[in-house]
Amino acid sequence: MSETEFFDEGALVGVLTAQPLDRVLDYKAPEGGCFLGAFVEVPLGPRKVLGVVWGPGRGDWDINKVRSVLRVLDVAPMRSEMRAFLRKAADYTLTPMTAMLRLATRAPGLSDPPSMQKVYRLGDGTPDRQTDARRRVMEVLENFAGLSFTLKELSEEAGVTSSVVKGLVKQGVVLEQDTPRDVPFRRLDPEYSTRELNEDQAKGVQALRAAIQTGRYGTTLLRGVTGSGKTEVYLEAVAECLRMGRQALVLLPEIALTAEFLTRVEARFGCKPAEWHSGVTMTERRRIWKMVGQGGAQLVIGARSALFLPYQNLGLIVVDEEHDTSYKQEEGVLYNARDMAVLRASLCDARVVLASATPSLESWTNAEAGKYDKLELTTRYGAAVLPDMRAIDMRTEDLPTSSWISPSLQAAVRVRLAKGEQSLLFINRRGYAPITLCRACGHQVGCDHCDARMVEHRFQKRLICHQCGESKAMPDVCPSCEVAGKMAPVGPGVERLAEEAQTLFPDARLAVLSSDLFGSARALKEGVRAIADGGADVIIGTQLVAKGHNFPLLTLVGVIDADLGLQGSDLRAAERTFQLMRQVAGRAGRAERKGLALLQSFQPEHPVIRAILAGDEEGFWRAEAAEREQARVPPFGRMAGIILSSPDLQQVFDLGNALAKNDMPLRQIGAQVFGPAPAPIARVRGRHRVRLLVRADKGVPLQAALKKWVGQFRLKGDLRLAVDIDPQSFF
Repeated sequence: MSETEFFDEGALVGVLTAQPLDRVLDYKAPEGGCFLGAFVEVPLGPRKVLGVVWGPGRGDWDINKVRSVLRVLDVAPMRSEMRAFLRKAADYTLTPMTAMLRLATRAPGLSDPPSMQKVYRLGDGTPDRQTDARRRVMEVLENFAGLSFTLKELSEEAGVTSSVVKGLVKQGVVLEQDTPRDVPFRRLDPEYSTRELNEDQAKGVQALRAAIQTGRYGTTLLRGVTGSGKTEVYLEAVAECLRMGRQALVLLPEIALTAEFLTRVEARFGCKPAEWHSGVTMTERRRIWKMVGQGGAQLVIGARSALFLPYQNLGLIVVDEEHDTSYKQEEGVLYNARDMAVLRASLCDARVVLASATPSLESWTNAEAGKYDKLELTTRYGAAVLPDMRAIDMRTEDLPTSSWISPSLQAAVRVRLAKGEQSLLFINRRGYAPITLCRACGHQVGCDHCDARMVEHRFQKRLICHQCGESKAMPDVCPSCEVAGKMAPVGPGVERLAEEAQTLFPDARLAVLSSDLFGSARALKEGVRAIADGGADVIIGTQLVAKGHNFPLLTLVGVIDADLGLQGSDLRAAERTFQLMRQVAGRAGRAERKGLALLQSFQPEHPVIRAILAGDEEGFWRAEAAEREQARVPPFGRMAGIILSSPDLQQVFDLGNALAKNDMPLRQIGAQVFGPAPAPIARVRGRHRVRLLVRADKGVPLQAALKKWVGQFRLKGDLRLAVDIDPQSFF
């Protein structure tokens, strides 16, 4: 089907909508006709809904009852490679096409007429008097002649208040004009600024430039120790992509990383790129969506959903911290953004760069097998050197009950305080305490809607369920035995650790870095920036601190419970512990100062802890790969999770047992079914959850068999079934 296929007025067209119908609907082309891929507004019952012209109509409906497309929207049509991407992603994840289209149209007001905003540019008047602030405004407008700024952009660029700009408007020095709000982003200049690169970086840049210049698909694993300058290397790849007139996308795992990263992008290219994540305003989301489709946004920095924007000419996708679990969407459409990035790039001849200090075993295996190119950065950038790493054997430490910072770690923190350096105490638990227990009867306070313990958040004076978000006041009386004064916290969370640190280091400035404690993405960014600028002596943090932040004054990292991730039966437990510990330790000694990482452990002889301390990454990956290969599990086998849920426990087990008994479609491809069994968290938001796990050899047609298997059953009432291809967690 041609990219430019046109349907004349009155011709039957198939329109895919984002409504939960899971089929293409027939309509008549509107007055003036429409192109394949056009975004249209169509009637559906009494409503008007958004859709995309997906092809010719099927013609299996009474032609007299077929309604007409109401209008074609004034946005760029969906390109053929985007339609192919949605189809293939739907087939891989076993997701209805209508749900995939919802992912691709997550911008409000696409059918609304353009709204207006005021912009500012240089006029021909002269000010009645000159001041430093006024001169800076005029210099900005002269330096960017021909460009328009919003009031906020101009004020920020010139470093003045908005009243300075308004004063110049009154005198005709600056012109104020109304213009459509959905305007192109300022052009990024690939030659604006460059940094001196070390030998490792220069080789990496040369290889990536050559790969991008081919204009063909390929994936490169960019692996480098923390602080080795991976960002500078892939930003040079972005620059090469821009020189070729193509668009680039950089995916980040955490919204808190964007502030520092945007500053670096602006310093490299002269202005800010488009920014796509949950913290962006609805108006800006619509502008980005439209400009990406029209080529008016060269570079997008975004969360995983940025993959589904309608790029006009995508040439490069960078997945930073590619190992991070937040790239897996765990609700709605279940997909892994890292894998979908590779799929999308393969369909539009783009390059993929997977960047990480501790790559996922899947990416490491693909690089070892030659499916991915491999680039390695083995030395830190500039004067920075890798931190020393040591274990603190907690079996030999004299630590009082209900204390968690060992005497050895306390002494190391005090040394840093005396030098004016920063220390980080890391624990991967949010809140004050993971369990609140009655010392009279042993009752543990759980969520009313989930089979999960409620976590005390003392700063908020609430108990919060980390599964469904339900909260309740901290009880004085036990909900079970009704005895007063016996409720006690059990175990440490980040808030409780901060309380202990404040007692041990009373003169130190403490900062707690946990996503729960910031009301907005902006507040979180400000908190990270303040710490980087030296606004704290001791940082208490969750895994949020492991994700790419650069704290120049930080020279000590203390991991409170290095054994935490080794518990449980998750097949990725060892890999994730290794990655997290290496990432956290890498925060130390990022500038000229030598760093030290201390891991508190009750089992320092554990193979994972030994591999972390020895820095033997290759040895760890080879051992982990051999173990997985023997068990025929990813990346050497296929897995799929089936999650059944309903308010009725018997109903989910009945369906689970029926699935297990009628597994012939899976046995035909040699797959095994395990379960049904209650999910580790067996009730969430009042719904009982049962899981089945499917394991198959690599290369078998798993999706087709799964579709045939689950298609044997019709779901009744409030019973739900979700298929998770390549599950990352087993909760």
